[in-house]
Amino acid sequence: MDQITFKHDTVLSDVHMHRPNSHHFMTRLTSVGQPVFMSRFRILAESRDDSNSGKGLTNEEKQISPKKGRVTFHEQDEEEGSQENVEPFLDEDGDLDVTHRPRKNSVDDGGRDLVCPIILQQSVPDLEQDEEIVDDEDDEEEHDCSKDIIRIEHTMATPLEDVGKQVWRGALLLADFILSNPDTFRGATILDMGAGTGLTSIVMATTAKTVYCTDVGDDVLRLCSRNVVLNKHIMESTGGEVKVKQLNWLQHSLCTDVDMEFSWTEEEVADLYDNTSFIIAADVCYDDDLTDSLFRTLYRLCSSFNHTCTVFISLEKRMNFSLRHMDVCCEAYSHFKHCLTQLQDLEDGRCRFTVEHVPLNFSQFLLYERIEQLELWKVTASSLAFEQTQSDSN
Repeated sequence: MDQITFKHDTVLSDVHMHRPNSHHFMTRLTSVGQPVFMSRFRILAESRDDSNSGKGLTNEEKQISPKKGRVTFHEQDEEEGSQENVEPFLDEDGDLDVTHRPRKNSVDDGGRDLVCPIILQQSVPDLEQDEEIVDDEDDEEEHDCSKDIIRIEHTMATPLEDVGKQVWRGALLLADFILSNPDTFRGATILDMGAGTGLTSIVMATTAKTVYCTDVGDDVLRLCSRNVVLNKHIMESTGGEVKVKQLNWLQHSLCTDVDMEFSWTEEEVADLYDNTSFIIAADVCYDDDLTDSLFRTLYRLCSSFNHTCTVFISLEKRMNFSLRHMDVCCEAYSHFKHCLTQLQDLEDGRCRFTVEHVPLNFSQFLLYERIEQLELWKVTASSLAFEQTQSDSN
C-alpha cells in the first residue's frame, strides 16, 4: 500500500496525533481492508504492588523539569534579565539579528497558527522517548513482554460505524481511574460494554477476577481477542481473565448459539447476572441512537440483577457548530445528560438509580492529553427487591 486515502466520512482519533515521538507499526489489514497498527502504551508506575497502588504521574511530578540541570525558560528569562548593556547582534547588512528561542517539539505548521485543546494534565516529554524502536529482536520481545507495556492493535482512521477499532481518550481516562483504584475492583466480575480495542478490559483484568469484554461485529471482536492474547503477560500475575463476547444493545437476549463465534455459554450468562458488580463503558455516547440503546441495555441488565451494581461511563465532549442553533454546541453530550436525568428520575418499583459526577483528581498512568472535555460519570443501580430482602432480614 503506497498511499492511504481518507474519504470525506473518515473519522480520525487524535490520541496518536499528540504523541509525535511514538512509533506505530502497521501489522496487517482488516477483513474490510483497513490498515491495522500496533502501538505501545506504558503504565507510568514504578510498581504495581499494594504499597504503590494508585501511584502514578501526579500533578506535582508533572510540574518538575524532566531532566536535572536543565534550565527552564522561566529561569533563562531571569538570567537574561539580569544582563545589562548587552551588545546587539547585527547581520552583514546591518540589520538586527534576533536569535529566536527554540520551540519544544516544533513542527512545520505551514504558516498557520497552532491550535491545541486546553490541557489539564500533560505527559512528561522524556517519558515518551521510552517508546523507541528496538533493533535487536530479542530485546524487542523482552521489551514488549514487560508488565508495564500494553500492546494494542488498532486502526487510525475509519468510517463512523467502525470507530470502535480506534483508541480514544475516554478509554485511557477510564484506564487511569481503574489503575488509581485497584482495591475497588479487586476480585470482581466486570462487564465492559462497547469495549472496542479492549484496552480498558485488559487494564481491568490486572485487578478484577473476570472481565466480559463485549462489543458487536466479528471484526472488532477479533481485534479484541488479538489484543487480549498480546497482553496475557500483564494479567498472569493477578489471575484475571478477559472473555471476549458479543453483546448487541438492540437485542434483548444474549447469543448462546454454540455455532456462533463469541457466543455465551449458559454458565457465563448465569455468572454475568449473578456476580457482575461493575459495568464500564468508554466513549460510546457520540450518537443519540447509540446512547439510547446503551441506557436501555443498562436498565435491562441492572433491573435483572439481584444485587447493587455500579456503572462507570467515561466520555469526551466534542464541540461542533450547529446550523440549528447557529452556535457551537455538543448535542451528543446534551442527549447523554438527558438520558442520565431520565434514568435517575425513573420510578418503576424494580430498580433505583443514583448519578454522580466523578472528579478527575486521580493520577495519570498513561500517556495522553487529559483535556477539560473529558468526563467520568458514576451510576449506582440498586435493586429494590434486594434492598427489601436485606431490610426484612435485618
